[in-house]
Amino acid sequence: MSSANPVVPRAPWWQGFVGGLQKMGRSLQLPIAVLPAAGILNRLGQDDIHTKWHFPEKLVMVFGGAGGALLNGSLGLPLLFAVGVAIGMAKKADGSTALAAVAGFLVYYNILQTFAMCTAPAVLKNGSCLTGPKNGPYTVAAPVIQNPGVFGGIVIGLLSAWFWQRFHRVKLVDWLGFFNGRRLVPIIMSGVAVVFAVLCLWVWPPIGRGLDSFANGLTGMGSYGAGIFGVANRALLTVGMHQFLNVFFWFQYGNYTKPDGTVVQGDIPRFLAGDPTAGQYTSGFFPIMMFALPAAALAIAHCAKPSRRKEVTGMMISVGLTSLVTGVTEPIEYSFLYIAPVLYGIHAVLTGVSMAVTWGLGVHDGFSFSAGLIDYVINWGLATKPWMIIPIGLVFAAVYYALFRFVITRFNLKTPGREDDAEELEVENVR
Repeated sequence: MSSANPVVPRAPWWQGFVGGLQKMGRSLQLPIAVLPAAGILNRLGQDDIHTKWHFPEKLVMVFGGAGGALLNGSLGLPLLFAVGVAIGMAKKADGSTALAAVAGFLVYYNILQTFAMCTAPAVLKNGSCLTGPKNGPYTVAAPVIQNPGVFGGIVIGLLSAWFWQRFHRVKLVDWLGFFNGRRLVPIIMSGVAVVFAVLCLWVWPPIGRGLDSFANGLTGMGSYGAGIFGVANRALLTVGMHQFLNVFFWFQYGNYTKPDGTVVQGDIPRFLAGDPTAGQYTSGFFPIMMFALPAAALAIAHCAKPSRRKEVTGMMISVGLTSLVTGVTEPIEYSFLYIAPVLYGIHAVLTGVSMAVTWGLGVHDGFSFSAGLIDYVINWGLATKPWMIIPIGLVFAAVYYALFRFVITRFNLKTPGREDDAEELEVENVR
C-alpha cells in the first residue's frame, strides 16, 4: 500500500550553501551600484578640473568632498556594504533592516577607532603615535586602526539581516511594548556590534596579514598576477560569486595616502584618488568590455541562420552596445555561457591575457562602476597611457570575432539563432 504522503528527498546541503553565496553575491551589487555617482563626483573634485577646465575652486572642493565621502575606505564604503548586504540578504526587508545595519556599523566602527594602536617603539599620546627620545624631539605618526574595511561592513550587514529575520516579530512584555518587533533589532545589533568589534581587535590582525600576504604575492607577479585575476574573475561569474574576489582587490587591498592625509584602500578608490600605481586589477577589462565582447556579439549574429539573422542581430547589437558603453557584460556573456561553455572558456582565458598584456605595457586605468566607454572618457585624465586601450582593444576584437566565428561553425554550437527548430527535430526523429 503506497503512502499518501511520499517522502520528498532533501536537497544536498551544499546546494543551499551555494545558493546562499549566490544570494550574497547579488546583494553585493547594491552598494556597488552607488559607485558611478561616487566616481563622477570624485572626478569632478580633482585638481585638473579647476586648473584645466576652469571650474570654480570652491565647487571643485565640494565635488571632491562628496566623492571622497562615498569612497572612504574606513567609513563610507564599508557602511554602504553593510546597508546593501543587510537589505539584500533579509527576506522581505524594510527600512528597519538598514537602520539596524547603520546602528551596528557605527558602534563597531567607533570601538575600532577607540582602540587604535601604535607600532612599537612608538607611544600613543593625545591621539598620535610619538617616536623619539624621552624629552623629544618626537616623530609623529597616525595610530594604526584594526580596520577590516568592507569585510567588516559585509559581516555587519549579514548579522543585521539574520537578527532582523529572527527578531523583527518578537513581542516583549507590555511595559516594554514600545520596543517590539522592528524597533528591537537596532538595539540588538548595537550589542552584537560591540562583541564583533572586540573580536575584530583580536582576530583581524592575523587574518588581514594573511590576505595581504596572498594579495602581495599576486601583485608581485605583475602582469601574470593581473592575468590570473582576470581568468578567476570570469570563471567565478559562472556561479555568480565573482564579487567575492572583486570586493577584496577592488575595495580593500592596498593603501594610498592622498595629499590631504586621507588614506584610501582598494584598487578602485586608489585609482580615483590619483594613485599612479593603481589599476592592476581593472585596466585589462577595458579592451574586453569595450571591444572584444561587442565583436563576439557580432560573430554570434553572423553565425545565425538566415531566417533568424535579423532577429539575432538586433539582440546582439543591443547587448554589444550595453557592454561597450556601460561595461555591463552579463547580458552577452549569459547568452552563450550555458549553451556554448567552450566559448566562455575561451573568453575567460582571453580576459586574463588582456589583463596581463595591458598591465605589462604600462597601462593604468580604472573605473567607478565598470570598464565601459563612460568610465573610460570620464577617467581619461587620471589614467596612464589610456590611448593604448584602443589599439589593444581592436586587436582583441579581431581575435574574438575570428575565434568565436570559427568555433561556432566548426563545432556547430547552438548559439542564439542556431538552435534546432521543431521541423528539423521531427526529421531527425524519423530518421
